[in-house]
Parts: sequence; structure tokens; C-alpha cells
Amino acid sequence: MRLEESIIIGRNAVLEAFRSGKTIDRLFVLSGCEDGPVKSILREAKKTDAVVSFVPGQKLDQIANSTKHQGVVAYAAAYEYAQMEDIFAKAAEKGEDPFVFLLDGIEDPHNLGAIIRTANLCGAHGVIIPKRRAAGLTATVAKASAGALNYTPVVKVTNLTAAIKELKEKGLWFACADMDGTVLYDLDLKGPIGLVIGNEGEGVSRLVREACDFVASIPMKGDIDSLNASVAAGVLAFEVVRQRRG
Repeated sequence: MRLEESIIIGRNAVLEAFRSGKTIDRLFVLSGCEDGPVKSILREAKKTDAVVSFVPGQKLDQIANSTKHQGVVAYAAAYEYAQMEDIFAKAAEKGEDPFVFLLDGIEDPHNLGAIIRTANLCGAHGVIIPKRRAAGLTATVAKASAGALNYTPVVKVTNLTAAIKELKEKGLWFACADMDGTVLYDLDLKGPIGLVIGNEGEGVSRLVREACDFVASIPMKGDIDSLNASVAAGVLAFEVVRQRRG
């Protein structure tokens, strides 16, 4: 569901946003600020999936683009997050094996939007992102997705490794992208599957990689050794599409 994205500034505004049920992606609080109103805001934040960051005053001024923030700024989401059941419902509606993307550490909103766009175009039934170290569903993500956010469920989870284990119990296999893996064209990517994409710098984290069933590499012939995360996601995703057609 489309929501109104906003940066919410000031104690009363942020507290009311939480109490009204508005989807908050991140809460920024001035370091050392622990008076009564701030503690009330933090209590409300604990009831949600909002990531709380304590930052110095200069950083908070920069986020708010103002010094009149009363030590509290929040980022509200531009779209409502989906539930895991929504992904399986979408697959069942199409009569297809579930096909999902799991994104490990994709912090650039343009990359996230581009991957959601790719997920939609290749027929994936949803995208799963972690609560931390990840871009949220901002207006920039929505724009980069070229409208795909209106059709592709995005689920936010606390722990990607736990999410993989949960999905394995539902019959999915997982392939993560890594330079040291088996060439993707030699892998069987048919059936219920999840593709795990890491960020360009660190790749897929160790625990997430160990939870996957196999590691897929993309053969490259150039002078550099890595692809943009959204491009890598596209290469892997459309190999899944090719194999499913076969």
C-alpha cells in the first residue's frame, strides 16, 4: 500500500507518528538525550521494526536540514511492507513455484529500486530485505523501481539467516551470488528458489552464505571483477527465467 513518505521532525510529531501506526523505517535520536519524552518515543519504537540510531548533533542537523528538531527525527516509509504470506499467495495465484529475492546489505536506494524492478519483470513473487544495513522503501526506491513497488511485495525481516531457514521449511532452495561459486549456467535453478544478492563491497555475509544451498558465480571476461548489485541480480534472475521456460 502506498503511504506518504516524510521526514518527521520533533518530539511530538514523531511520538504521534508511532502511536498512529505510521510505518517508520528509522529513528534518529541525539546521543545522550534520555529525558522523559525521548524515553516515551523509544518505548513506542521498540514495539515496531524501526531501526534506532543515536547520532551526534551535527549529524542530526544534517538529517533534519534544520537545528529545530528537539533531538528526534524519523524516516517514514513510502510504501507499506508486505508479509511473508503475501509472497506465497502471489505464487499460488499464478500457479507457480515460489521465486524470491533476498537482499543482504543493499543500502543504495537506487540499487534497491532497480532490483525490485528486475524482480517484477522476471516474475519473482517478492523481495525480502533485512531490518538493518539496508535501504528502506523510500520515494527514491519507488522511483527507481519504475512502478514495480505497486506490484511486487517487499518483506522486511529481522534476520536473513532465520528467514532462509523458515523458507527452506516451505520447500525453497537458495543460491547466493559470489565470485567463488559454480558458474550459474551449470546449476539447476528450477523449482522453488530464492536468489541471495549481497552488496558490491562485502558481498553476501558469511552466515547468510552458509545458510544457502549453493553459490552461483557469473562468468566475466573484463578487466574488473565485479558487477553492480542490480545488474548481477538481473543476470541471475533471467537464468532462472530461462531454465523455467525450458
